[in-house]
Amino acid sequence: MHSTDKPLHGILAMLLAVFMFSGMDASMKALTSHYSPMQITCLRAACAWPFIVAWLWHGNRLQHLLDARWSLHIFRAVLGVVMLAAFIYALKTLSLADAYAIFFAAPLLITMLSVWWLKDYVAPRQWVAIAVGMAAVLYMLKPDGDQLLSLGALAALLSALCYAISAITVRILAKTDHSGNMVFWLMTMIGLGAGLLAIPDWQPLQLQHWPYFLAIGLTGAIGQVFITEAFRLAPPSVIAPFEYTALVWGLGFDILLWQVWPDATLLIGASVIMASGLYLIWQERR
Repeated sequence: MHSTDKPLHGILAMLLAVFMFSGMDASMKALTSHYSPMQITCLRAACAWPFIVAWLWHGNRLQHLLDARWSLHIFRAVLGVVMLAAFIYALKTLSLADAYAIFFAAPLLITMLSVWWLKDYVAPRQWVAIAVGMAAVLYMLKPDGDQLLSLGALAALLSALCYAISAITVRILAKTDHSGNMVFWLMTMIGLGAGLLAIPDWQPLQLQHWPYFLAIGLTGAIGQVFITEAFRLAPPSVIAPFEYTALVWGLGFDILLWQVWPDATLLIGASVIMASGLYLIWQERR
């Protein structure tokens, strides 16, 4: 067992993180008609940055910032930029709940990748559950218009893959680096990297969008802190199922803000993906 394992604390941290990120995603979706995905990615990091620095300063953790495994931090930042930009692109074309349902492939991907990366053992019946879940993801990649696949859905899947790899690197980094380090360098590098990439399409910020920017900063910072804590306190397999609570929030925001109700494809696909993920957790628990 990992020395930092506190499963209940990890689960509570994950539940709070998921709620915060759902609020952030709803705010980002509201901005997709005004700014490019890369600009929103930059703003998401920049808006969270002051809150993260304040959190580190309050916890007297600023002195640890340079004790870092730079190669892994840079790798996570690259993953973070791709993950966020792809997910924001998905939000532009899909409902929140649709994007979440496809993003729910992440726990399945984490299990698959942990075999290769962390040398975890996965039983044959767990592979069956992964295969069923991934088949449901393919079902969710339904076409829009005359396209073979929905680009928004593919972007959500790319985002899930980047997230899964990032979650495993957190587990490796947690052995040497403070959680404050991980959050600070991730947000700093994402802000700078996405900012540079966003320059060609940069739009001036509009005054009426400031409530969204503030909401993104606050919820993004709190969510980032708690999700990093969650992965530090408990193994990915323990806390991963609680990410599924995002669907409840996603459906709520869709109905409340955009009057978008779920369709059969979403409910069937999401149910199968969630069932596969929960089965994996149950097997691991046994």
